[in-house]
Amino acid sequence: MKQIKATFAAFALLAISASAFAGGGKANGKYAVNTAQSNLVWKAEKVTGKHDGTVKLSGGEITVANDKLVAGSFTIDMTTMAVVDIKDANMNGKLLGHLKSDDFFSVDKHKTATFVITSVTPASQAGSYTVKGNLTIKGITKPIEFPAAIIMDGKTLKATATITVDRTQFDIRYGSKSFFESIGDKAIYDDFIIELQLVANTK
Repeated sequence: MKQIKATFAAFALLAISASAFAGGGKANGKYAVNTAQSNLVWKAEKVTGKHDGTVKLSGGEITVANDKLVAGSFTIDMTTMAVVDIKDANMNGKLLGHLKSDDFFSVDKHKTATFVITSVTPASQAGSYTVKGNLTIKGITKPIEFPAAIIMDGKTLKATATITVDRTQFDIRYGSKSFFESIGDKAIYDDFIIELQLVANTK
């Protein structure tokens, strides 16, 4: 089984530790994802070009106890998927419709994707962590691992990450040369990128 590499999703790094907390006591409590201030950008490439767009988080919660992350889960609203690089409305709608179809994310059947934290480990560089968790897309759950950067400022947590996800792990095989060797320059690369900027606030 291919290892999903990430630096999509994630989604979890934003409250990973209060060791970045610039304050007197240890951080404790729950943090709610600020969906209005958080951003998620997707990028995908094919042999002949590339596309990018956005999708929104619909919610998420992280629990920190004694400066340590003890739980976290996040939900992505797949119905909010958008294409931003194509300006022609007709062509934009055509690609978006294809991405939401059963060839790709089957949005009518799977309106959300989720990420649940399983562990967080401090990295060698201050403010950096290795996050592990379970990513679910199209009802298929796979483990992912990614480095995360986090800043804690008072009651606000901010985090950034770039995640690489192998779409074929989630039964998204359309245009994949891993399964259709003869498609030549019509191939779409298996990996897609998710760039995250997340903000969470204490409840």
